[in-house]
Amino acid sequence: MSKDYYAILGVDRDATPEEIKKAYRRRAMKVHPDVAQDDAEAADKFKELGEAYEVLSDPNKRAVFDRGGDPRGGGGAGFSGFGGGFAGGFDFTNLVDAMFGAQSGRGGPRSRVRRGQDALVRIELELHEAVFGAAKPLKVDTAVVCPKCQGSGGEAGSEPVTCSTCGGQGDIIQIQRSFLGDIRTSQACPQCRGYGTIIPRPCSECSGEGRVRSKRTITVKIPAGVSTGNRIHLEAQGEVGPGGGPAGDLYVEISVRPHETFRREGDNLEAVLRVPMTAAALGTTMELITLENEWADSDPDARKVAVEVPAGTQSGTRMAIKDRGVPRLRGGGRGELGITFLVQTPTKLDERQRELLRELAELRDETEPGAVEAHKQGKSGGLFGRLQDWLS
Repeated sequence: MSKDYYAILGVDRDATPEEIKKAYRRRAMKVHPDVAQDDAEAADKFKELGEAYEVLSDPNKRAVFDRGGDPRGGGGAGFSGFGGGFAGGFDFTNLVDAMFGAQSGRGGPRSRVRRGQDALVRIELELHEAVFGAAKPLKVDTAVVCPKCQGSGGEAGSEPVTCSTCGGQGDIIQIQRSFLGDIRTSQACPQCRGYGTIIPRPCSECSGEGRVRSKRTITVKIPAGVSTGNRIHLEAQGEVGPGGGPAGDLYVEISVRPHETFRREGDNLEAVLRVPMTAAALGTTMELITLENEWADSDPDARKVAVEVPAGTQSGTRMAIKDRGVPRLRGGGRGELGITFLVQTPTKLDERQRELLRELAELRDETEPGAVEAHKQGKSGGLFGRLQDWLS
């Protein structure tokens, strides 16, 4: 044999089935293509690992391997049947394998124990949970080990028996005569479905599958700084495989709900602060309730911040407060808290307020701003000239 399945799994030749299962789970977590993304050979290693587990977890295949045979397929006759004008017949499956590189169906009985599928679920977070992290309960509906038969697939005391149709081979050979001679093809045994054994009394809970559907709740630890589209990888939290095989992995995809005050831009948080017209003109200090106010574990002193509004502040002016944004997933520190000022013009004025504003307009020579602007063409003339003068 060209492959040493014991070495691939890293177990001794006298390893127990439980030791083989544990070794497979441990190594599969390291070489899974979604985990070992930097390893170009991860997919091949994972495939080879699955092949080793398939052989060593099945008693029949393991016995064949220990005797030096090929547990995954074996006819070595090749084209020997071509001798004598094809009179002896030939193995059609071997010919197809040689021409197209296909895997012969005659690989021996397949194991009832197989790895489960990976699963993907989505979870919605509030903005403060995505920014500061959280521990969220998550309900998942996946396959779990049957609690009645513990994955064996049979009732108590019911052991699998050799299939009488295929003799435990897992597949059957069909012979058809043609001008080339006898053409032999193989297919999975319809009686045992390729397992080579039959469970006389299947488990009434799982119908011999070794697993059942069940809803369970797990706690997902959300790291600080995640955003919509990020995925959290939970090893061996997916579906249990047939026959109580190793569980697949669970991927949790993040979706963050919009916030009424703050908007996220990369590692920055952005907010709009509405400033009264008089405060923007004269300058003032205002308080902004921060996102930390929604996080129970935050420092009370960080739940609000004093914002200095300089005199003459215009709408659209932005100021930034460092290290008050989103924690970076990779690397230390946090982004900025950006604050954009929106100057609010009063819409409801009493007579006294109107009188004061008219007086201010007269003092500033702004009673007819449109007429005054029309005569200030600027050095270059026209609208662009006025913009250029204003910017200078």
